[in-house]
Amino acid sequence: MPVAAPTVLEPAEWTAAAAEHAARADELTAAHRARRAAGVRHPIEDFLVDYYGLRPGRLRRWHPGVGVRLAGPDAPHDGERWYRSTSDGRGLVELDTPAFLSDRGSTVGYVRHLLSATASRPAHTGCLGLHEWAMVYRQDDPLRRHDLPLRLGREGTDAVVESHPIRCSHIDAFRFFTPQARPLNRLQPTRETQPDLEQPGCLHATMDLLKWAMSLGPAVPGDLLLDTLELAFASRRLDMQASPYDVSSLGERAVAIETAEGRAEYVERQRGLAARAAPLRRRLIEVCDLLLATERAA
Repeated sequence: MPVAAPTVLEPAEWTAAAAEHAARADELTAAHRARRAAGVRHPIEDFLVDYYGLRPGRLRRWHPGVGVRLAGPDAPHDGERWYRSTSDGRGLVELDTPAFLSDRGSTVGYVRHLLSATASRPAHTGCLGLHEWAMVYRQDDPLRRHDLPLRLGREGTDAVVESHPIRCSHIDAFRFFTPQARPLNRLQPTRETQPDLEQPGCLHATMDLLKWAMSLGPAVPGDLLLDTLELAFASRRLDMQASPYDVSSLGERAVAIETAEGRAEYVERQRGLAARAAPLRRRLIEVCDLLLATERAA
């Protein structure tokens, strides 16, 4: 792709953008920070914090993204790692693309490959979130992944797994399947086959947009990072509502995928999440393309 002329943000513009970003990040992490201060945990929302290594302080730091320059003597990130001042006499602050690619070039290439491959496939919906059920299949209660009771009990949970086809394409869900559940999956994903199997209807692939945004670091504009965070929270909520766990103690209602009504609701919401994910995935691909194009033009 051709390299467009950088966008320049004046002090009033980047000051407003940074403040808006910090306020939005604080709002998105407020519940987690309050629980952390009180020493309590939430099995739905706090899972993302542990799984993706989220740090509220990092999330609230705004980055303009690749292709944007910041004007003014007090421009943020001046002198920070992966940033530089331009040599055109104006001293604008921008992402140091060569330095970033020197450290993270292989990551950029992999993320671009994986997200492009995922976007190229039709969304498969109707998996019904059975990966969570397969993670507790034929296991005693002490081995459960979450400290919540099983909504249908042990036998009822196993019966759901045995009466529905399982087609999980995501390695980071499949790797937690119980040994008894693994042969029931129509696919046998591995880390090596992840780019070959990942598809845009998968809730885990949607949540992982947050991981890929964080892995691209300051190359990702702040609004895009927080968009992926918001979507990850929404995806995780459906993930657990449709799980075998009783989430009523968390103020959530179950999406009972063992019923026709529950299956219909799951598919409808899964399609909605996939539709929200598609433009964010495209934007992350564009970030990778801009980084790589800048490198080729150097």
